[in-house]
Amino acid sequence: MDQQTFKQILTTQIPIAWIAGVRLESFKPNEVTTYVELDFLNQNPFQSMFWAVQGMAAEFSGGLMLLTKIKMSGQNIASLVVKNEMEFAKKAVGKISFSCDEGEKIDQAIKQAIETKEGVLIPLTTIAKDEQGDVVAKFLFHWSIKLRA
Repeated sequence: MDQQTFKQILTTQIPIAWIAGVRLESFKPNEVTTYVELDFLNQNPFQSMFWAVQGMAAEFSGGLMLLTKIKMSGQNIASLVVKNEMEFAKKAVGKISFSCDEGEKIDQAIKQAIETKEGVLIPLTTIAKDEQGDVVAKFLFHWSIKLRA
């Protein structure tokens, strides 16, 4: 996926994420990184990034990889976030990058869903870091995937 495709998806399907400043930093087969820079539209009253904006960027890092791998499988597979956990370590100021590097876990889960025709839960972790490399937050998204009949 390239920057233009990402922008098209956000502006046509989830425009609030684009307005909030969610952008694609890098897209590799087993790792996706998104980012957001703190500005007026995504700040909270404490001059740091609003938690929900961080959550959007974090979900996209794993979700984009999952949806791309589902599409590449050639199968009709449904996906849904069924649970979300987050832990904040410090104020999110400046540019925050959100990385999920669990592509191999996604590959295994898709294979299992196809072979068993059963639903599979995939816990995907995204780590948010600031420009100094300090961990700002950790997100755990529990995705459910299932082969459609």
